[in-house]
This record gives sequence, C-alpha cells and structure tokens, in this order.
Amino acid sequence: MFWDDKGYLLSKNRYGENSAIIEFYTISHGKVSGILYGATSKKIKNYLLIGNKFHISFKSKNENQLGYFKIEIDEITTPFFFENQKKLSCIVTTMNLIKILTVENQSNTEIFNLINTFFKNLKNDNWINELIFWELNFFKLIGYDLELNNLVNKEFKNGIYQYYVSNSNEKKYIPAFLVENNKSEKNLSQIFYGLKLVTDFLDKSILKPNNISYPKSRMDFLNIIKN
Repeated sequence: MFWDDKGYLLSKNRYGENSAIIEFYTISHGKVSGILYGATSKKIKNYLLIGNKFHISFKSKNENQLGYFKIEIDEITTPFFFENQKKLSCIVTTMNLIKILTVENQSNTEIFNLINTFFKNLKNDNWINELIFWELNFFKLIGYDLELNNLVNKEFKNGIYQYYVSNSNEKKYIPAFLVENNKSEKNLSQIFYGLKLVTDFLDKSILKPNNISYPKSRMDFLNIIKN
C-alpha cells in the first residue's frame, strides 16, 4: 500500500536510536501512524514539531502492518508561537485531543479543515474565545454536540439577559457569550468560565464514558492560562 497526502503532526515518540513512531492527521486518510527513519537527524528534527504541516508519502506491506513515512515540510505553523508559552501549550493540547478522540484511518476533511482554522485563530487577539468555539465544533464533528441552546433557560435580571440550567433545584449560570455565539467577548472571567464549562463537558461527556484518561497536556494548558 502506497499513498501521498498532506497532514499535521499530532505526536512523535522515539523508536530505536534514529527513528520515531509519528502520527499525522491527513486530508484523505484521517489519523495515521507509522515509522519515520532518521527522525533524529539534523535535517529532520528541527522541523519535526507538533502542529507543523507536511507532505507525506506512506508505504506499508499491508493494512495490518505498521508502515513508514517519508516527509517534507509543507507549512511551518508552530515556530510562529515559540515566544508565546500559552499558545505553544494550546497547540500541544489541541493536537493531543485530535490524537485521542479521532479514529485511525478514517478520513474526515471537516476535521482537517478545522485544524487549518485553529492555526489561523491562534494569530488573533481573541484566540482563547476562538478556541472555546473551535473545541465545541470539534466535539460536534466527532458526535458530541453540547447543544446549549436546547439546555439553557433565559431570564432578564439586573438589566441584562442571563442564561442558566437548573440542576437539583439550583441554577447554574452559563456565560452569555457561549449561548449567543459571541466571539468578541472581552470579560476575562467570563471567558475562563466558558473554557472551564467546555472542559467539564469534555471530561464528563467524552473522556470518562470512553475510559480515556484526562490528558496531562490539558491540565498543563489550563494552569498556564491562569497565569
């Protein structure tokens, strides 16, 4: 089996002295893994960064055997954010989410295009807002739609409309920007609360039901964002 494609690097793990097992999310083949020989060479390791986009040639003897890659850089994405620890951490946790929540060898061009959008959003000032809505779109694509509009109640209080869900005779308020799809929200406390709600949804509705451990990269990202 042999094919060419383009894909974003999701993960890399050393394999022997000079090689690595790497994983991409590609346009036509979805998530794929294989061996990259010479991964520790100076020619390759400098651009073999999580999130970078590559031209990929893949070859294997059969579908049940781990194949190997030959790669060329297509687009440098991650190095643009080397001086921003928050955005670097965001790249790592987002690529890891795609790795753990997508199916091997199952193409989904919408997810691939969503990765393109993710890197465009990182260049915006309101990138955290964009990330929250990006994650909700990603979860929906893999079959987990939060459907906030169907869950919340609305009330007029203190001169503004507020949204809430009722649980055990208690009201849990939801940031209005989440319900109203307002990506220009500037209130940091509301933004971080929105991110927490999406994280809780990820943990309780996606990770735990599928027996997936909570990713350390996600925890690291949330800790960095708070500072």
